[in-house]
Amino acid sequence: MSGTVTSDDGTTITFLEYGTGPGLVIVPGNNRRAHHYATLAGLLAGSYRVTVIDRRGRGRSGPQGADYSVDREAEDVQAVLAARGATFLFGHSYGGLIALHAALLKPPAALAVFDPGVSIDGSFPSGWLPRFTALLDRGRHHAAMALFLRESRLSPLGDAPRPVFWALAFLLLHGSDGPDTKAMMATTPREVGEVVRLDSDGSRYAAVTCPALLLGGGRTPSYLRDVLPRLAQLMPGSWCEIIDGLDHNAPDLNAPEEIAGRLAALMRRTSSV
Repeated sequence: MSGTVTSDDGTTITFLEYGTGPGLVIVPGNNRRAHHYATLAGLLAGSYRVTVIDRRGRGRSGPQGADYSVDREAEDVQAVLAARGATFLFGHSYGGLIALHAALLKPPAALAVFDPGVSIDGSFPSGWLPRFTALLDRGRHHAAMALFLRESRLSPLGDAPRPVFWALAFLLLHGSDGPDTKAMMATTPREVGEVVRLDSDGSRYAAVTCPALLLGGGRTPSYLRDVLPRLAQLMPGSWCEIIDGLDHNAPDLNAPEEIAGRLAALMRRTSSV
């Protein structure tokens, strides 16, 4: 089923929902929509009611807004948690950063993140962002996507030649998800800008005291993976699990079964406490 909630600032937030049982809310990453997590949600739907948010700037949800920040997105998450009576929260990539800030507002019964977009002591590389934004402003979406793929290192291409990134960018922008992908690119500058703005020593996250599973992929870029042990030292109820062989798109594309198993174990563990 699908539904909507209204966030604190009046923005409409839409969601997709699967299954019945204790509620889990999933917060998608950058350039992802709710339907990209359908397999993950379906794997959990036999035991849980899984609500996947279409974040601001996606689908029928409202725009990012003039005063956009992670705080607005955290308020969106809290609105969905309250409306659906959900007590568990999972965020992927930039959605992991949002989930951490939602937990700062009001802690869920348990939190999990995978490769959260957290920058500690300048760890997140963002030198490519001004050029990316300029290309978008000039309508050069293909060049902007190729730049994003190459500089973010989030695809499994490693140090492939530039034409390989151009080819992948073409496929992403001209495939079945192409129109959505192109539309979501407009949200990237402000989202990455928030990652940079929130760069710190990480100490703010010590206030997240709920049980928190910090997941990462062994094939994830080190700038995302290496912040997880640091967060685990700061967050009193957290622990870190780096999963060999998984890349950044494990939750939505490449290993939803593995992520579903870890999430189910977390929810069983915290439900029995």
